[in-house]
Amino acid sequence: MKFDSKLIHGGTSYDKYTGAVNVPIYQTSTYKQTELGGEPQWEYSRTGNPTRNALEELIAQLEGGISGAAFASGSAAIHAVFSLFSKGDHIVVGNDVYGGTFRLINTVLTRMGLEFTAVDTRDLQAVKQALRPNTKALYLETPTNPLMHISDIKALATLAHTNDLLVIVDNTFATPYLQRPLELGADIVLHSASKYLGGHSDLVAGLTVVKDEKLGQQLHYLQNAIGAILGPQDSWLLQRGIKTLAVRMRAHNENARQIFEFLEKHEKVAKIYYPGDKKAPAYALAKEQMDDFGGMLSFELKEGSDLKAFIESLQLITLAESLGSVESLIEVPAIMTHGAIPREIRLKDGIKDELIRLSVGIEDVNDLIADLKQALAKA
Repeated sequence: MKFDSKLIHGGTSYDKYTGAVNVPIYQTSTYKQTELGGEPQWEYSRTGNPTRNALEELIAQLEGGISGAAFASGSAAIHAVFSLFSKGDHIVVGNDVYGGTFRLINTVLTRMGLEFTAVDTRDLQAVKQALRPNTKALYLETPTNPLMHISDIKALATLAHTNDLLVIVDNTFATPYLQRPLELGADIVLHSASKYLGGHSDLVAGLTVVKDEKLGQQLHYLQNAIGAILGPQDSWLLQRGIKTLAVRMRAHNENARQIFEFLEKHEKVAKIYYPGDKKAPAYALAKEQMDDFGGMLSFELKEGSDLKAFIESLQLITLAESLGSVESLIEVPAIMTHGAIPREIRLKDGIKDELIRLSVGIEDVNDLIADLKQALAKA
C-alpha cells in the first residue's frame, strides 16, 4: 500500500470478531484465562491491550519498523528509551531539543547516573569530538524544537554505527508523512503523538518504533515494567487521528509556506526559522531528507517591537502550549515550552527571549495572514 492508504488500513484496522471497521475500545484491565500456567495472548492491560496493540502495529508500519510501543505521553516515551541505558553510560544529545527533554535529562536522569553531552548535531565533527569510551547513543531532533535546525540523519547514523552507538530520532515535527528516520539509518524513532499524529488537541500520548526485534523486546519490557502505558480510550482516539494525517499535513504544509512568504516580507520581522527557506544553509538537506517542509516555523520581531502586544492582539491564532493541531497555536519558548532551560543556556543555543514559535493550523490561510497582519501592526 501507498502511505496514504496505510494510514487508514495499516496495522489492525478492523475488528476481527465482528467486522467493525473501527477497532473497538477494549475497556478492560484484565482478561479471562482458560488454563492455569498457560500463555494467553492477553492477560493484563498494562502488558497488552488489543486497542493499544492496533495502534502500535500501525505506527510501526508507518515508520517502516517492526515494533511499536505506545506511552502515556511523549515524555514517558523518551524516559522509556533512556531507560535502555545504565548508570555510567554516556549519551550525546542535540543542544536544541524540547525543554521537557532537557528537564528530564538534567533533573531526573543525571541523578540516576546517566551522563549527557549536548552538541549541535548539525556539526558532525562536534558530535565526533563528544564521543567517549562509554558513549552508547546519539539522541536528536530534526527539525529541532524551536529553531527548526536540520541534521543529516544518514551521516549521523553512519558515524554512530561506526562507533557502535544507537541513533534515536524525535520525529514529532516531521511525522512519518514527511520523514522516516529508520529508513535513513536511525535505530529508534519516537513521537509526542499529542501533536500531529493525534492532530486535534484532545489527547496526550507518546510512541516509539524500532527496526530491531531484540530492541523492540527490550522497549516492551520497559513499557510493561515502568507502566506509563497509553490507555485504550486515547489509543482509539490516536488511531482515529492518524487516519487523516495525510490530508491534514498537506494543509499544514501549504499554509506554513504561505505564511512564511508573508512574514519574510514584513517590515517588523527580523528573522524566520523555517525548513523550506531556500536561503537557509540546510535547505538542500531538508529537501533531500523530507518530503515537504512541515507546518512549523519560528520567528523574531525586530528590535523595538512589542512582543507582548503582538501575542495578545492575535484573535484567531491561539496562545497555547503544544503544536501540530488543526488550530494554529503560538507560543514564546523562553517563557513556555523551553522555560525549564536556564536563560544562559537558551541564549547560547540561539533561543532568544523574543523568539516566537508558530504551529500553523489548517484554517483558511487568508484568515491566518490577516490575523498576523493586524497583530503585527500593534507590535
